[in-house]
Amino acid sequence: MERFYNIVNGRPVDSAEYFHSANPATGEKLGLVQQSTEEEVALAVEAAKAAQPAWAARTDSERGEFIQRVADVFQQNSAYLAEWVTREQGKPLGGVGPGQVPGSLFEIWACETWTRATAEIALPVDVVFEDANRRDEVHRKPYGVVAAVAPWNWPLMIAVWQIIPAIRAGNTVVIKPSEYTSIASLEMLRIIADVLPPGVINTVSGGGAVGAWLVENRDIAKIMFTGSNATGSRIAAVAARNIVPTTMELGGNDAAIVLPDADPRAVATGVFWGAFLNMGQTCAAIKRLYVHEALHDAVVDELKTLVEGALMGNGMAPGVMMGPVQNRPQYEKIKALVDDARARGATIVCGGNPIEGPGNFYPLTLVTDIEDGAPLVDEEQFGPVLPVLRYRDVEAAIESANRIDVGLGASVWGSDLARAYEVANRIEAGTVWINQHGAVHPMVPFGGVKRSGWGVEFGVEGLKSITQSRVISIGKPSA
Repeated sequence: MERFYNIVNGRPVDSAEYFHSANPATGEKLGLVQQSTEEEVALAVEAAKAAQPAWAARTDSERGEFIQRVADVFQQNSAYLAEWVTREQGKPLGGVGPGQVPGSLFEIWACETWTRATAEIALPVDVVFEDANRRDEVHRKPYGVVAAVAPWNWPLMIAVWQIIPAIRAGNTVVIKPSEYTSIASLEMLRIIADVLPPGVINTVSGGGAVGAWLVENRDIAKIMFTGSNATGSRIAAVAARNIVPTTMELGGNDAAIVLPDADPRAVATGVFWGAFLNMGQTCAAIKRLYVHEALHDAVVDELKTLVEGALMGNGMAPGVMMGPVQNRPQYEKIKALVDDARARGATIVCGGNPIEGPGNFYPLTLVTDIEDGAPLVDEEQFGPVLPVLRYRDVEAAIESANRIDVGLGASVWGSDLARAYEVANRIEAGTVWINQHGAVHPMVPFGGVKRSGWGVEFGVEGLKSITQSRVISIGKPSA
């Protein structure tokens, strides 16, 4: 069986132990992935540290040119990388453009798009004060070695969100992909490393212990993490002990509010993809839908039609819109939440019964007659299940949206934009979309509030977050 290697200082490295990666649609073993040791993690950090001064010494335009070469890599290898994402993560191949299923090819297109946008961002010296006596400038400088820990739901795109701004700003990176989607990530990182100087990007692989060794290394100067709240808490504790800054995206439980003036048919498609994109395995997906009682049944009917028309299966097959849940633990969590909702008297409008077979297939599921406080509402299900809650008063819907202790994204749907804007401005989330959901953009900052994390990614603000400020204060000679 083929082995997939880590890249350290521009070269593949071998390990004594390996683990299997499997296809969540078929159970097929795809290949062997290195199980990094603590010593190998330390060597990867050492390589990144040695390469960082020379990389930071390059001009801003030189680093921008390297980043554009990385973008070219995505363009030239899109089919190859997309196939690996589908085989290992499960999302369908899909396509790019209007009417296409946003699957693996979309993910690779997003990698290229974010990379090119980041290559164009500059952080010039900012003169914050000047008078006859002094001039004060803010310069942006790299931290040094960045530790990145990437998740399994968008294994390439989110890794790009972490590593590209980091190296654009003059940092070097050691990244650990998820143990569930290591091959796709390692193949991407291997191809990227080929067009960068040795040591700028280095990889390690394995489970939680490997991530712990990485973030605990005293030569790490900045940590970027996307994943669960529980793991984020442990990383934050390590970062606090070592006095290391972090950017943490810890998921959410996004609420969407459909206002009384909305057109059920007009909002249905946007709500459907806002909830079920990537089988609901997206941090900023709709996970609680609040619909005014006058529209509730009509919205549910429209969503049911879309759900029942979405072909589920192996993402390599033509026409498939929905793939499997990526891993068995997540599948079992989703099943338990739906079973609990059923036991509480909720109505399973469609779906709700596991699909027999070797893959982790759970049908798209709509649940009604459920209230705040039920685990399916209060916990992030991170899967293809959408609870739809009926409300009578908009104030109550806003209160429901804000009652959870996380706040990554949210959305408001309605015909009166002024009213929708007013409601959106009262929701506690890092991003609140109006008549769309999950519409991230490479130039628009993205991050959470409350227990969804801190710091932002994307655009100028995201690039600043991967740098530290240095003030140069100049006393002018007396006249």
